Amino acid sequence: MQQKSSDDSSILLGSGHPVAVSGDEGCAAPGAVKAGAKERNGGIDALRAAVTLLVVFHHTAITYGAIGGWYYKEIAPSKSIAGQLLILFCTVNQAWFMGLFFLLSGYYTPVSHDRHGTAAFVRERLLRLGVPLVIYFFILHPLTVALAQTANGYPFVRVFEYVWSHRLFEPGPLWFAEALLIFTSAWLLWRSIAKHAPPQNAQPFPSNALLLASALLTGAVAFLLRLSWPVGVNVYFLQLGYFASYVVLFVGGCAAANGRWLERIPERQNATWLFVAWIAFPLFPAVGLLAPHVSWLAGKAEGGLNLQALSYAFWEPFVAWGFILGLLSFFGTRPSHPGRRANRLKRDNPQSGKRKECGALTDDARWGRSSSHVLRGLSSASDVARITGCAKQCPPLAQSRHDGA
Repeated sequence: MQQKSSDDSSILLGSGHPVAVSGDEGCAAPGAVKAGAKERNGGIDALRAAVTLLVVFHHTAITYGAIGGWYYKEIAPSKSIAGQLLILFCTVNQAWFMGLFFLLSGYYTPVSHDRHGTAAFVRERLLRLGVPLVIYFFILHPLTVALAQTANGYPFVRVFEYVWSHRLFEPGPLWFAEALLIFTSAWLLWRSIAKHAPPQNAQPFPSNALLLASALLTGAVAFLLRLSWPVGVNVYFLQLGYFASYVVLFVGGCAAANGRWLERIPERQNATWLFVAWIAFPLFPAVGLLAPHVSWLAGKAEGGLNLQALSYAFWEPFVAWGFILGLLSFFGTRPSHPGRRANRLKRDNPQSGKRKECGALTDDARWGRSSSHVLRGLSSASDVARITGCAKQCPPLAQSRHDGA
């Protein structure tokens, strides 16, 4: 069965984060794949599925005591051990997991553009990202707010009319689609101005020096952005305080596409950056623990001219680079082996196996496809649970906000 490749293959979870949904390339003999096309990587599919599940745990943690924007909360953040552990869990996640999704989106952008052509690529992006964004913005958001406010005694229709009459629209969880449309538009503009064509020869994987420079640049830009837009402040529904790493990783994904860097990470560099990440990991939590007792660490980590904000801004990319490279190395560099069905066909009838192997899913591809179906169901379940929770107990309308993380 002919299917599309897993270019920017994601739908959006109710939490505001992508769920891996992808297909595999039509099967062809080695060397017969069209120029610019990518073979499906079952390992990357598995990674996206796993991180999407982590997104569910992340927002569950916010519901039960971690810091973060969310529709419904059972327990407010506190200084209890459980509360602090949940806050640490979400803080570490935020350092890297959305950046990983932007990296993968950038990774498949040039390939999708080259395969479809500019006009078809733009239509596809508007259909897959723009249409859901508009529907949520003008219909689903008002409906969700109106439904939630029925728990506070407000009539559904009157709240819906109020949201519309006062134009209180938001993209909610589809901020990710909004950001991807902006990033993709910028990439198209750059490509048209530069008339850039990918080099024929794959470039080598970036050196440690280049990765270090990108981490330092990301930290510096994040610190500067948070002077004006601290973490938690939305600008056109986007938390710009996090966007330094999002932009760098999206651009890095685009640059990695031709050489398939994400599937060919050198083991030595992977080990080096994992080591860096684990060394960096406890540093910012230690700063947070010391801050109440050390005067020169006073200030808010979310942003400002203080050492906490500076340490947080530089801590994030060093943790992110190591965790992302480590996960991609573990998942993305695994070879795809023929599935059991293909092996049985080849063993029982070699000629038939050659003809039919193309139609048999690899083990990795089967895993990726089944995981996408499971996570679609998980996404629907998450939406139902979220709306049901809001209907039972929802904060006032003025406090309603979406998760900008």
